[in-house]
Amino acid sequence: MSDQAPLTDRPAPIEFREGFVRRELTRAAIWLGLIAAMAVTVLLVQPLLVIFAGLVFATLLDGGVRLLGRVLPIGRGWRLLIVVLAVTIFLLGTFFLTGVEVTQQVTQLRSTLETQAGRVTGWLAEQGMMPKTSDINGLLKQSVGSIGKLTSWVGTAVGAVTTMFMILIIGLFLAMDPEGYARGLQWFVPRAVRAEFAITQGRVMSTLRRLLAGRLLGMAVEGVLTGIALMIGGVPMALLLGIIAGILAFIPNIGAIITGALMIAVGFSAGQDTGFWAIGTYLIVQTFDGYVVVPMVAKRTVDLPPALTLSTQIIASALFGILGLALADPMTAMAKSALQRRSEREAEQDGETARAGADI
Repeated sequence: MSDQAPLTDRPAPIEFREGFVRRELTRAAIWLGLIAAMAVTVLLVQPLLVIFAGLVFATLLDGGVRLLGRVLPIGRGWRLLIVVLAVTIFLLGTFFLTGVEVTQQVTQLRSTLETQAGRVTGWLAEQGMMPKTSDINGLLKQSVGSIGKLTSWVGTAVGAVTTMFMILIIGLFLAMDPEGYARGLQWFVPRAVRAEFAITQGRVMSTLRRLLAGRLLGMAVEGVLTGIALMIGGVPMALLLGIIAGILAFIPNIGAIITGALMIAVGFSAGQDTGFWAIGTYLIVQTFDGYVVVPMVAKRTVDLPPALTLSTQIIASALFGILGLALADPMTAMAKSALQRRSEREAEQDGETARAGADI
């Protein structure tokens, strides 16, 4: 006689055999999962931005490695080492040659901007178009205090250095084995759609590489032209303004506006003629960049509508701060590439369905 109790075929209290109940629970689980994913994304938005910035940096390194591979048939690891050493030597050499001058110009730029801002706000206050200086100072203190509470995670120098260090480390690790990490990401996708996901993934990363290549070219052109033109016109701090113009060229639209404001403010601090020279330099460089460099780059890289780019930058800066503003353009390009691939896939499926119907 066995001690095992007889098995029963009655459903357990937590078992749902009815199809309707099972479907509704599945839908509820999906919605709850989406809500949980959105909540986690909001809570972890800063670390996610750091990881995405690391991906952007890795893409820059990967682009250099691929470009070097066209002329040097050596292993990927050696090419990556050459790219990293070249970038390091360039940055250290630039800092060594211009570090003292740039440091002095940074201090001078700050005092110049404070003086010019005081003149402008004072003139506006006299015209009754702005509050008095004391009221403005009070508002600025309140604003800075509020912003400091919201951005305490990256608001300190230690946080900024730590964030930059993590971006560099993540980017370096991703650049060492991009295909391995790509396969690992594909592993999380169901096998039924894994092949299509791999195609979309490759398309998105190719778009990002081309976008960043175009950005680097635009940054170099705008920075060099701005610095040379300002030096010819005798504008103070021309070297620093050229470097700032090149860096801010990574952020379309908004970067150009900030660069223009700085150039004009510094130009008029040295005299009226110098101020008009700064205005002319800004207009000429931006015109050349907008009508020559950008169209030439867009034909071979990624053409993003200016209104879409600016709207994304405004939203990203409002939600995620300065890091979101800097990464808004790569995010937009990647999303556009993924949506284009989805549209192509739907068109292919419609074509296959039409051909199958014609054969019948």
